[in-house]
Amino acid sequence: MALFLNQLKVEKGLAKNTLESYTRDLKRFHLFLKNAKPSRDKVIQYLAHLYDQGLSATSVCRHLTSLRQFFKFLLQEEKIKENPTSDIDMPKTRKKLPQVLTEEEVIRLLDTPLQNVLGLRDRAMLEVLYATGCRVSELVGLRLASLDLKVGYVRVLGKGSKERLVPMGDMARKKLERYLEESRHHLDKKCDQDHVFLNQRGGKLTRQAFWLLLKKYAIKAEIEKDLTPHTLRHTFATHLLERGADLRIIQALLGHSDISSTQIYTHISTKKLEEVYKKYHPRA
Repeated sequence: MALFLNQLKVEKGLAKNTLESYTRDLKRFHLFLKNAKPSRDKVIQYLAHLYDQGLSATSVCRHLTSLRQFFKFLLQEEKIKENPTSDIDMPKTRKKLPQVLTEEEVIRLLDTPLQNVLGLRDRAMLEVLYATGCRVSELVGLRLASLDLKVGYVRVLGKGSKERLVPMGDMARKKLERYLEESRHHLDKKCDQDHVFLNQRGGKLTRQAFWLLLKKYAIKAEIEKDLTPHTLRHTFATHLLERGADLRIIQALLGHSDISSTQIYTHISTKKLEEVYKKYHPRA
C-alpha cells in the first residue's frame, strides 16, 4: 500500500487530505477482509457492509474509487492477475445542490466581526474567501509572498500543489491591507511568521479554527443556513454566474481541472430563475 500511496503523491501530486482519505479507505477494506483474498464477491460484500454501516451512496462511491485505483496499480505492477473491481458499477447518487447565501446574507456576515485585532483578521478572511472563492485550506495556507495588493491578486496553492492567480476586489484588498497594517503585528509575536492569517499564539490559523469562527459569525449574523467555508466558495461562483460570468472563467477561478465540476452552478442558477419566475409571473 505504501508504494501505491507514494505513486499518488509523487506522480499524481495528490493533496495530503486526499492521500489520508485513500489510506483510511484501504485500511477499512483490509480490516473487513481479515485474512480473506480480495475478489469481486468480497468487494460487493464490502460495499453492502458500508451501506449497512449507514454510509451514503456518495461515500460508498468514494470507497469504491479508492479500491479501483489501488487494484489498478497492483495490476500494472503485476502483483495481481485481474482487477476485482473492474466490472462493478458505481452506485447511483443524487446530486445535491449546494447551499448558497443571498447577497444580503453575505453583507450581514461580512459586517459581523468587531473592529479589534481579531475582528480585523476575521473580516479580512471572510472578505478574501468571498472575493476569491478559494478553498479554506488555500485561505489559511496563504503566505505574505502570495499577495500582490498593488495589482489586487493572490497566488493560491490548490489541490495537487497547482498554483493559480486569482483577482481580488477592492473591498477585500482594503480589508486585507487594514489587517496587515493594524492587526497582524499584534499576533506575530516573534515576527518570524510568513503565513498571512495567524492565531492568538502567533502560529498559522488552522482550517478547524476558521470553521469554528465561521459558525460563530453565522449565529451572530442570524444566518439559519448550514454555513461552512465551502458555502462561501459556492456563493462566490453562483453570484458570478448570476451576473453573467462565463463558466470557463469560473472554472479557472475555482481551480477546477474538469468543467463538469463547475457545471453544478448552472443548475443552481436555473433553480434561481425558476423561483423568480414563479414569484413574479402572473400565470406561474
